[in-house]
Amino acid sequence: MADALDLERVLWIPAGEPPHKRDVPLTPPEIRLAMVRAAAAGDPRFEVATLELERPGPSYMVDTVQEFRRALPQSDLFLIVGADEFRAFGAWHDPDQIVRHVRLAVMDREGESAAALANEVPGGRDAVFVPVRRVDESSTDLRSRRRRGEDVRQSVPAGVWTIIERERLYGEP
Repeated sequence: MADALDLERVLWIPAGEPPHKRDVPLTPPEIRLAMVRAAAAGDPRFEVATLELERPGPSYMVDTVQEFRRALPQSDLFLIVGADEFRAFGAWHDPDQIVRHVRLAVMDREGESAAALANEVPGGRDAVFVPVRRVDESSTDLRSRRRRGEDVRQSVPAGVWTIIERERLYGEP
């Protein structure tokens, strides 16, 4: 995605308190942060921003993009989402405000394109759709596969796999 959009920098932002997962057991924030840092370690353009982890209360993307817009008023800002999240974007908290501050960049995973939904999603007409072959499954799918006992080590960066194994994450409930 960074290459396709010619991005100088990509910020990875782990959610602090995801409002859509209030009734779901979450991996502790310090472990999620460690996994994000491990995933981002492979590219010098990648950085990890902890503002959502530091902000109290629910982590709404609208608050995050507004902070970045204030800090970087002249920058072209993109919010990178997978095709699965793009489909759900209209249900996010204040999606119209989000697209006032950033442009959506949608990772179309292998065999799955979200471009057909562009007219139905806030900001979808201005979104950039980029086919991505390296990331062809969602984190939800990876966790589900792991719970079923499937080997997911080839689907995540080595540093992330080490943390998943060490912390015994996403195994059987």
